[in-house]
Amino acid sequence: MNTPTPKNPDKEETLAERSARLEAEAESLAAKDAYMAEDPLAPQPLPEDDENDAPQGEISGQAEGIIKALQDEVGKAKDQTARALAEAENTRKRAQKERQDASKYAVSGFAKDLLDVSDNLRRALEAVPTDLLDSEPRLKNLVEGIEATERTLLRGFEKHGIKKLEPMDEPFDPNFHEVMFESPAPGKPAGTIMQLMEPGYTLHDRLLRPARVGVVKDEGGSDTPPSEMPPGGHIDTEA
Repeated sequence: MNTPTPKNPDKEETLAERSARLEAEAESLAAKDAYMAEDPLAPQPLPEDDENDAPQGEISGQAEGIIKALQDEVGKAKDQTARALAEAENTRKRAQKERQDASKYAVSGFAKDLLDVSDNLRRALEAVPTDLLDSEPRLKNLVEGIEATERTLLRGFEKHGIKKLEPMDEPFDPNFHEVMFESPAPGKPAGTIMQLMEPGYTLHDRLLRPARVGVVKDEGGSDTPPSEMPPGGHIDTEA
């Protein structure tokens, strides 16, 4: 390897000497480059990043687009989850209500059959002449036994949510009462129940059998609104 000739400051460098010096420096730089290429531990130049060549605004716009798309997907997922939870909750409530109704009204058919038993017990008591009770001890004991049976039956009704309807001097309610006849009654407003022909029964909040009643007839001078009176088809004893 040629080394550059040291420059003498006292002597002006000639053109040939300058040319030789530059050539020697070039050879020295080439030798250094060859050494760096052969050394695996030598630091290598970093590859150029193509993204660095992209404009900053374009990169920011792409990032915002990706973020917005992800936010939309998250919003849709939340909405679907909320709908699924609401539907599951409604299904649970419906199933719970159906179970409760099945438990509350399971005895409705059996209860309707027992209503005739209650009616017959009451008819038997009403058929006994009261004036014979004191003179006939055996008849009195029979009546007392029937009354005890009726009380036991009614207590069993109440235990299972069955209530007896015996409306008297009350306003007619088409939801719980059935009109059998209409008749004038001085001093009573039209639509008032004046006679109970057959008691009604309810099971919790459902009607098992309406109470069959007679109501005061509206003769045109009553203040009772027509909307409170039952619909047509009544039996009019005065007709």
